[in-house]
Amino acid sequence: MTRTPLSLLDTDSLIGDDDRAMRDTVRSFVEERLKPEIAGWYENADVPVRDLALEFGKLGLLGMHLEGYGCAGTSATAYGLACLELEAGDSGLRSIVSVQGSLAMYAIWKHGSDAQKDEWLPRMATGEAIGCFGLTEPDFGSNPGGMRTRARLDAPGNPQSDWVLTGNKMWITNGTVADVAVVWARTEDGVRGFVVPTDTPGFTATEIKHKMSLRASVTAELSLDEVRLPASAMLPEARGLSGPLSCLTEARFGIIFGSLGAARDCLETTIAYAAEREIFDRQLSSYQLTQAKLADMSVELGKGMLLALHLGRLKDEGRLPAEAISIGKLNNTREAIAIARECRTILGAAGITLEYPLMRHANNLESVLTYEGTSEVHQLVIGQALTGESAFR
Repeated sequence: MTRTPLSLLDTDSLIGDDDRAMRDTVRSFVEERLKPEIAGWYENADVPVRDLALEFGKLGLLGMHLEGYGCAGTSATAYGLACLELEAGDSGLRSIVSVQGSLAMYAIWKHGSDAQKDEWLPRMATGEAIGCFGLTEPDFGSNPGGMRTRARLDAPGNPQSDWVLTGNKMWITNGTVADVAVVWARTEDGVRGFVVPTDTPGFTATEIKHKMSLRASVTAELSLDEVRLPASAMLPEARGLSGPLSCLTEARFGIIFGSLGAARDCLETTIAYAAEREIFDRQLSSYQLTQAKLADMSVELGKGMLLALHLGRLKDEGRLPAEAISIGKLNNTREAIAIARECRTILGAAGITLEYPLMRHANNLESVLTYEGTSEVHQLVIGQALTGESAFR
């Protein structure tokens, strides 16, 4: 009798019935709707984001862990498991849900006015409206405090004065298909967030082409050229970098689970391949070296899953510290990409083709490893928590 990698630790027994039901629904959707199409979307770098957003909305995946405004209000663990299943399809597909729910929607839900929430969140929850999140700039990724995008009051001293935004944002998922952008800019009062309809004059989004990673995802550069917004466009409850960083923390949580989905898909694909492939008149899976690789990868996948579920439980209990999220993001992305690469060695030349998902997952994980905080950034977050000393400068 053979076992699946995660069944070795019986991780399913740690998942509640409601969370498991949501996971199974997303798994079926990925297997039946997304996996048959993903290789073509990846190869052509063309993914139907708007159509998928509506389908994700019908499943209740957009902003699913938020309360009210048409959001599903699931547990954090259910959201994480949904991210895992989506990324078992492709990291780009998980990114659509993650950016919509944990960045754009969460920013408005957490920091926005009642009017902003009422205007955008219900339509974003259904997928009718798509959002993006403008923080990273061409010269400022890991150091968002250095941002050059500026927002100035057109009539200082007038509480109804328009805001005027100027600057550029880079590597923005969903940028060219978004209806609304949450843009962070430096003001006289520190960093503030703004809700920017993308049809506002002066706002342009240009798709970034020739990517080798996240090809089944839309990535853009945003340009804001004297974009004029009413006073009501500013997020009233976000002041300073804590605003955007709170959103990144939400997104990182989804990545802790999501990266494991890519790793699991690679490992399950490889186990099935090794059972069928013959080398020197024996099954590839019967060789000690192959089994040693599969065993080591299953150990790391299982450890990553236990970590993710523990962090999910802490988050559901409202006691998940930021440094714990850094531990999860650092470990699980690092191990996921190692698993994808090792699986490719077992498949040999077949592993580089789009017939199998290994190289696609490995390429995607190169981005997942670095976005929402590089491994080095998370090492320093953990290091600061251990020593009380900041080593960022």
